[in-house]
Amino acid sequence: MAETLLIAGGRVVDPAAARDAVLDVRIERGRVAEIGPGLAPGGARVIDAAGCVVAPGFVDLHTHLREPGREDAETIESGSRAAALGGFTAISAMANTDPVADSAGIVEQVWNLGRAAGLCDVHPVGAITAGLRGESLAEIGEMANSAAKVTFFSDDGRCVGDAALMRRALEYARAFDAVVANHAEEAALADGWSMNEGDVSALLGMRGLPAEAEEIIVARDIMLARLTGGRLHVPHVSTAGTVDLIRAAKARGIPVTAEVTPHHLTLTEDAVRSFDPVYKVAPPLRTKPDVEALRDALADGTIDCVATDHAPHTRESKDVEFDAAPCGMLGLETALSIVLTDTALDVSTMVERMSVAPARIRRLAGQGGPIAEGAAANLIVFDPAATWTVEPNALASKSRNTPFAGRELKGKVLWTIYRGRVVVAEGRISNGER
Repeated sequence: MAETLLIAGGRVVDPAAARDAVLDVRIERGRVAEIGPGLAPGGARVIDAAGCVVAPGFVDLHTHLREPGREDAETIESGSRAAALGGFTAISAMANTDPVADSAGIVEQVWNLGRAAGLCDVHPVGAITAGLRGESLAEIGEMANSAAKVTFFSDDGRCVGDAALMRRALEYARAFDAVVANHAEEAALADGWSMNEGDVSALLGMRGLPAEAEEIIVARDIMLARLTGGRLHVPHVSTAGTVDLIRAAKARGIPVTAEVTPHHLTLTEDAVRSFDPVYKVAPPLRTKPDVEALRDALADGTIDCVATDHAPHTRESKDVEFDAAPCGMLGLETALSIVLTDTALDVSTMVERMSVAPARIRRLAGQGGPIAEGAAANLIVFDPAATWTVEPNALASKSRNTPFAGRELKGKVLWTIYRGRVVVAEGRISNGER
């Protein structure tokens, strides 16, 4: 049962309400009861937020939780713990599980496991195509009308290469005001790649994936969004050329949104010189000019939001030769800190890109603010000046494949309040009643 809380003396950063001021926030029965300076405790549990930022909880549009099928790498419970520690009060569980989340039964299983974990909202992402095979549409209507109420669809990890099928997906999704996110990778250019194609791949003797493999699909999908009026979302943008395409599409009023990952905002292809498989990711780490373009696009709103693409893998699966390793990195517990440490975003813009914008894209009621009387109390308290060192064995995820191991980062989530309940207290998962 939610207790009465008073978050005292924090800097309330609430872009949805255009608010940035030192205030107290009182929470009762799972909702914001009062906001103002100098509120009396009145028997509430007091959270001292002096020197900290109080903000709407973060929302992740791109999370791999592996369950069902690969519980050795992650479960919905362990992924939810990682999310809460990272300040996320809502995450999106991608469909590439085993079995694939392409039916009402599977998305409802994920939804129910998320509710049982009780640490954040777990919103299933439905597959675009049956079995991720790219041959026929999945049961989009069935998933949209299920108890999970799926409104986000993706075959992430695989590209819907058939333009006619992608067109039908965008058209059909319109009936449910749903978003379609296509993994942008032109198959004809993608055979056997391990990293970005360029001077570094040539030097290392690795087969590369050219930027154009992403940009060709993004350009095609933008045209299909223009044709159908369907809501297109571009996941894990990685190239400057893709940024240009999205910027031009938005200028023409085409319904397209986009995300960028923390690792694409900070790491480049040069990291692969170590031959450490932790740096193998899809899309691959690109060039320094690409990173700079991504940062600029996130700052100016061309790219709408940050999404983690949290992709856990077991030690055994990653501890192989680079070419043989699966793609993916952890992201939930380090996302805030990477954005604060390695980009020039001010705190208000960062909160907008990690909370308000993704909640708006997914139409998530009660997430992303505003922090207003009567609103659901999904809030975080973080210290933007705190420093910490990433220790893989201390992470909540069942996997350890973080590219930031040993790095000192700034910014630390101290408290996560989910539906009025403290789920993270002083940087640790709360042992309180769920």
